[in-house]
Amino acid sequence: MEYLFYRILIYIHVLSAIVSIGPFFILFPLVKKLQVSNDTELDAYLHTFRFVVRLAKHSGHVLVVSGILLVVSGPWTWGTPWIIMTLIILFCSLLFLARAFSPTLRKFHEENQNREELAAKLNRSIWIYIILLLAMLWFMVGKPVLW
Repeated sequence: MEYLFYRILIYIHVLSAIVSIGPFFILFPLVKKLQVSNDTELDAYLHTFRFVVRLAKHSGHVLVVSGILLVVSGPWTWGTPWIIMTLIILFCSLLFLARAFSPTLRKFHEENQNREELAAKLNRSIWIYIILLLAMLWFMVGKPVLW
Protein backbone atom coordinates (compact mmCIF):
# COMPACT_ATOMS: atom_id res chain seq x y z
CA MET A 1 0.00 0.00 0.00
CA GLU A 2 2.85 2.38 0.87
CA TYR A 3 4.49 1.63 -2.48
CA LEU A 4 1.26 2.50 -4.31
CA PHE A 5 0.94 5.76 -2.38
CA TYR A 6 4.52 6.70 -3.30
CA ARG A 7 3.91 5.94 -7.00
CA ILE A 8 0.73 8.02 -7.00
CA LEU A 9 2.67 10.88 -5.38
CA ILE A 10 5.30 10.67 -8.11
CA TYR A 11 2.58 10.81 -10.76
CA ILE A 12 0.96 13.84 -9.10
CA HIS A 13 4.37 15.49 -8.76
CA VAL A 14 5.27 14.97 -12.42
CA LEU A 15 1.83 16.06 -13.62
CA SER A 16 1.99 19.25 -11.55
CA ALA A 17 5.48 19.96 -12.96
CA ILE A 18 4.10 19.65 -16.49
CA VAL A 19 1.18 21.95 -15.70
CA SER A 20 3.45 24.52 -14.06
CA ILE A 21 5.88 24.67 -17.02
CA GLY A 22 3.92 23.80 -20.14
CA PRO A 23 1.43 26.67 -20.38
CA PHE A 24 4.22 29.25 -20.41
CA PHE A 25 5.16 28.18 -23.93
CA ILE A 26 1.80 29.35 -25.29
CA LEU A 27 2.57 32.83 -24.01
CA PHE A 28 5.26 33.55 -26.62
CA PRO A 29 2.82 34.14 -29.51
CA LEU A 30 0.50 35.93 -27.11
CA VAL A 31 3.21 38.42 -26.15
CA LYS A 32 3.63 39.37 -29.81
CA LYS A 33 -0.11 40.04 -30.06
CA LEU A 34 -0.02 42.28 -26.98
CA GLN A 35 2.08 44.78 -28.91
CA VAL A 36 -0.41 45.36 -31.72
CA SER A 37 -3.82 44.55 -30.26
CA ASN A 38 -6.69 46.97 -29.81
CA ASP A 39 -8.20 47.51 -26.35
CA THR A 40 -10.80 44.76 -26.65
CA GLU A 41 -8.27 42.20 -27.81
CA LEU A 42 -5.76 43.43 -25.23
CA ASP A 43 -8.12 42.58 -22.37
CA ALA A 44 -8.62 39.05 -23.71
CA TYR A 45 -4.87 38.50 -24.12
CA LEU A 46 -4.11 39.90 -20.68
CA HIS A 47 -6.81 37.69 -19.17
CA THR A 48 -5.24 34.63 -20.83
CA PHE A 49 -1.79 35.66 -19.62
CA ARG A 50 -3.03 36.11 -16.04
CA PHE A 51 -4.79 32.75 -16.21
CA VAL A 52 -1.57 30.98 -17.22
CA VAL A 53 0.36 32.66 -14.40
CA ARG A 54 -2.38 31.74 -11.90
CA LEU A 55 -2.45 28.15 -13.19
CA ALA A 56 1.32 27.93 -12.74
CA LYS A 57 1.05 29.24 -9.18
CA HIS A 58 -1.61 26.73 -8.19
CA SER A 59 0.09 23.79 -9.86
CA GLY A 60 3.25 24.95 -8.09
CA HIS A 61 1.45 24.54 -4.78
CA VAL A 62 0.60 20.94 -5.70
CA LEU A 63 4.19 20.45 -6.85
CA VAL A 64 5.61 21.67 -3.53
CA VAL A 65 3.21 19.65 -1.37
CA SER A 66 3.74 16.47 -3.39
CA GLY A 67 7.51 17.07 -3.29
CA ILE A 68 7.47 17.41 0.48
CA LEU A 69 5.45 14.20 0.79
CA LEU A 70 7.86 12.41 -1.55
CA VAL A 71 10.88 13.44 0.53
CA VAL A 72 9.16 12.49 3.78
CA SER A 73 7.98 9.11 2.51
CA GLY A 74 10.87 8.28 0.17
CA PRO A 75 14.53 7.37 0.39
CA TRP A 76 15.85 10.95 0.10
CA THR A 77 16.68 13.35 2.93
CA TRP A 78 16.46 17.13 3.11
CA GLY A 79 20.26 17.27 3.09
CA THR A 80 20.56 15.63 -0.33
CA PRO A 81 22.41 18.07 -2.63
CA TRP A 82 19.93 17.95 -5.51
CA ILE A 83 17.04 18.59 -3.11
CA ILE A 84 18.86 21.56 -1.57
CA MET A 85 19.55 23.02 -5.03
CA THR A 86 15.93 22.43 -6.08
CA LEU A 87 14.74 24.29 -2.98
CA ILE A 88 17.10 27.20 -3.64
CA ILE A 89 15.87 27.53 -7.21
CA LEU A 90 12.27 27.10 -6.03
CA PHE A 91 12.69 30.01 -3.64
CA CYS A 92 14.23 32.15 -6.41
CA SER A 93 11.43 31.25 -8.82
CA LEU A 94 8.77 32.16 -6.24
CA LEU A 95 10.34 35.57 -5.72
CA PHE A 96 10.68 36.02 -9.47
CA LEU A 97 7.10 34.94 -10.24
CA ALA A 98 5.72 37.35 -7.65
CA ARG A 99 7.41 40.33 -9.33
CA ALA A 100 7.82 39.40 -12.98
CA PHE A 101 4.36 39.34 -14.45
CA SER A 102 1.59 41.11 -12.53
CA PRO A 103 3.22 44.58 -12.32
CA THR A 104 4.08 44.50 -16.03
CA LEU A 105 0.61 43.29 -17.01
CA ARG A 106 -0.98 46.15 -15.06
CA LYS A 107 1.09 48.68 -17.00
CA PHE A 108 -0.60 47.73 -20.28
CA HIS A 109 -3.66 49.74 -19.19
CA GLU A 110 -1.69 52.82 -18.14
CA GLU A 111 -1.47 55.84 -20.41
CA ASN A 112 1.70 56.51 -22.43
CA GLN A 113 3.17 53.03 -21.96
CA ASN A 114 5.29 51.57 -24.72
CA ARG A 115 3.68 48.21 -25.48
CA GLU A 116 6.76 46.96 -27.32
CA GLU A 117 8.94 47.51 -24.24
CA LEU A 118 6.36 45.89 -21.96
CA ALA A 119 6.03 42.92 -24.31
CA ALA A 120 9.82 42.57 -24.49
CA LYS A 121 9.95 42.59 -20.68
CA LEU A 122 7.26 39.90 -20.52
CA ASN A 123 9.07 37.82 -23.13
CA ARG A 124 12.31 38.03 -21.13
CA SER A 125 10.44 37.14 -17.92
CA ILE A 126 8.86 34.10 -19.55
CA TRP A 127 12.28 32.83 -20.64
CA ILE A 128 13.82 33.42 -17.22
CA TYR A 129 10.96 31.62 -15.49
CA ILE A 130 11.10 28.68 -17.92
CA ILE A 131 14.86 28.39 -17.40
CA LEU A 132 14.40 28.39 -13.61
CA LEU A 133 11.73 25.70 -13.85
CA LEU A 134 13.80 23.59 -16.24
CA ALA A 135 16.78 23.85 -13.89
CA MET A 136 14.60 22.54 -11.06
CA LEU A 137 13.35 19.80 -13.35
CA TRP A 138 16.94 18.82 -14.19
CA PHE A 139 17.82 18.52 -10.49
CA MET A 140 14.72 16.42 -9.78
CA VAL A 141 15.19 14.09 -12.74
CA GLY A 142 19.00 13.96 -12.98
CA LYS A 143 19.59 13.88 -9.22
CA PRO A 144 23.24 14.96 -9.65
CA VAL A 145 25.76 14.36 -6.90
CA LEU A 146 27.14 17.83 -6.28
CA TRP A 147 29.04 17.33 -3.01
